[in-house]
Amino acid sequence: MNIASEAASWLTDGAHWHGEDGFPHRIVQHLGYTALTVAIAAVIAVPLGLWIGHTGRLRGLAIAATGALRALPTLGLLTLMVLWRGIGLTSPTIALVVLAIPPLLAGAYAGLEAVDRQTVDAARAIGMTEWQVLGKVEIPIALPLIIGGFRSAVLQVVATATIAAYIGLGGLGRYIIDGLAVRDYPQILAGATVIVVLALALDAVFAVVQRSLATPR
Repeated sequence: MNIASEAASWLTDGAHWHGEDGFPHRIVQHLGYTALTVAIAAVIAVPLGLWIGHTGRLRGLAIAATGALRALPTLGLLTLMVLWRGIGLTSPTIALVVLAIPPLLAGAYAGLEAVDRQTVDAARAIGMTEWQVLGKVEIPIALPLIIGGFRSAVLQVVATATIAAYIGLGGLGRYIIDGLAVRDYPQILAGATVIVVLALALDAVFAVVQRSLATPR
């Protein structure tokens, strides 16, 4: 029996779908880490990106910063956070927030930059305030690109949230880390398969949302 068929057997074993070590519980944990991380990153990156896109200020700095953050090795950053903050949820959250900020920031300012300037000028010409221009004109038009930033951030975090298991936390990374410890390759492959399926499912959801927002009404 090869590893693929053993992984399929491991994955379909009912014993692995119940309890705290079962797939449903681990998926909920994994999604919890992802939601927490993306929410924190969005609070930081989206308002900043909207301000940059609306005013045009600090655009070069934003591009340089997003490029620098993308280049940071997440596992190395996690190790640094553990040395600084200790083992717990804070360390992987910080590391994953740093990973999620660049696509969210880029999606926000790129979305506003893509809005037709004539449309913005027309809104100002009829007496709209800057807040009204931002909230009623720029953001609605830029929503597909903003959601695209969320889509990219969520996929990156879902794929990388496995590092939480590296320091003893839960999530789908547990199957990979625990499998590596005992060389249980079917378990590793089964865990990786579920992560891929989860990422594809989330990508499909965001694709539908993004397409619906891009469709003219």
